[in-house]
Order: sequence, then C-alpha cells, then structure tokens
Amino acid sequence: MTAPAREQDTRHLRDWSATPERSNLLAIRTIAWIATHLGRPVARLVLHPIALYYLLFAPVARRASRRYLTRALGRPAGWADLYRHIHAFASVALDRIWFAAGRMDLFDMPISGGAVMEQALAEGRGVYLLGAHLGSFEALHAVGLSHPGLPVAMVMYPQNARMIHTVLQALAPDFDVSIIPIGQRGSALAIRDFLDKGGLTGLMGDRYIPSEGVQENSIALRFLGQETRFTDGPVRLAMMLKRRVIFMVGLYRGGRRYEVRFEELADFRTPPAEPAAREALVQATVAAYVQRLEALCREAPYNWFNFYDYWHEDEAG
Repeated sequence: MTAPAREQDTRHLRDWSATPERSNLLAIRTIAWIATHLGRPVARLVLHPIALYYLLFAPVARRASRRYLTRALGRPAGWADLYRHIHAFASVALDRIWFAAGRMDLFDMPISGGAVMEQALAEGRGVYLLGAHLGSFEALHAVGLSHPGLPVAMVMYPQNARMIHTVLQALAPDFDVSIIPIGQRGSALAIRDFLDKGGLTGLMGDRYIPSEGVQENSIALRFLGQETRFTDGPVRLAMMLKRRVIFMVGLYRGGRRYEVRFEELADFRTPPAEPAAREALVQATVAAYVQRLEALCREAPYNWFNFYDYWHEDEAG
C-alpha cells in the first residue's frame, strides 16, 4: 500500500452516478411479484436468464466486471467468472425483498464482531457504519433482530435507490429503513441528529465522484494493483461528529448463506487537537479501509458490485 496523496480533484470526468440504469420499475415489480407469490426458490430460478441477459447485452457492465475480476482473481477472467459475478449481484438484489420484510429466518447468517456493535449501541450515541458495494449492506437488518425498534438509515444518493426502495416499501409496509440524502445542504446535520437519537446509519466509501456538484477531497491509494481515488468524506464526517467508525460487510456465500462482519475501523470520540495529527488520522483511516476492502475483494471476488468504468480506463483510451 503506497503512501496516500490527498488533493482536490476537479476534473470533469464521467462518473458512476451519471450512468443510466438498465433496469426499470416494471422489471423490478415483476421479479418482486414472483418472489413474494411463488417464493424464493422459484425467484432464484428466474435469476439465471436475467443474469445471462445482462452478460450478453450489457457491454459496459461486462467490460467493467472483466477488468475488476482480472485484478481480484490474479488471472484473466472468463465468461464463467463474469456470469458468476452478475448472478451474485442479482441474488443479493433479490434478497433485499426478504431483508426488508424481516424474513431473516430464510437465511443462514452468522455474525462476527457482534460485541463491537453491542458496545457501540450501549453507548446510546448511535452507530456509524462504513461499508462498500460489497455483498449485501442490507444484511445489517440482522442487527435489528435483537434490537426491536432500532431506527436504521442508509446514507446515499437517493436517485440511485429510488425504484427499488419504492418497491420494497410497497411489498413490506413495515420496512422502516430511512434514506438520508447525501450531497445536499444539511446532510451532515441530518446524520448527526439521527445518530443522537440512537440510530444506526450506514455509508458506502468505495465510490468517488469527481464532478462539479460534489467537490470532495480524495485520497489516492493502490487498490488491486492500480492507483485509485477514494473519497475521504465519510471519515472526515465521522471525525467532525466525534464517532466511532465500524466497518461492516455482509458477504454473500451462495444459496441462503450470508456472513456478516463488524470491525472497528477508527475511534474519533476524542480526536487529536492538532490539525496535522487529525489529517494524518484521516488518511490512515482511509488507507485502513482500502486495505480491508482489497482483502475482501480477493477473499470473495464475486461480491464487489461496481459495474461501471471504475478506474476510468475507457476515458483514458
């Protein structure tokens, strides 16, 4: 892992948030109807033609998958690898329906690091989770089993989840996971207020948006053998709010099995007084996050779901 280099990146690059989704509301509602009326086994059978369709007719996603898997696997990714990657994503997306409905009984879901979560919840200042587009972040519903009524909010760009969130709420009226929009005025205050009420918030840290609308700082680190820019926004926010940062991942292991892991990434409850020391701590925390992400991408390579030009290789070409 090379030493991080922080800078303000203002290049007008095409980013993932500008990539149009190929899915549509009718398709999502159709698979959701099949899932809820015919059951998970039947719905999972439908995933095979869906995954094959995307493999054949989504060249951008296919190209991105091949580039990522070649790095993560340490060998050229073949068609079977690409299919497995897309099918894993479809499986995780489908299981959101049952997570939203609270049907955790359908899954085998061992949890490691649960003591870290319990300690954080016991403090009564909420829990600040940092994850990635790796496996199922919705698996954090497992925490709610032992904490009925625990408020949960996902911090995200709402336009990227509007359709699926609408369907989930229609299918599961008790689905009470809120969305705190990020990138808007007042987002940080909304997160702070939610945490102060004892809520659990989840953010993703593996997508950096170099656009006019979001002028974030970023840190350049080696990730899967390639220099990659990572936003330091979630880490800086945690320091500003003086919170512990808990890394969370819900790895999909196939079938009905998920593996949920919690691990403390940083403790900003008493941040350093000196600006230089705070800056060093931010950079060290982002570097630690990237190291964990890279290790998990190699451990469970088909679990990372960023089907776009992540390393801007198309633009470079």
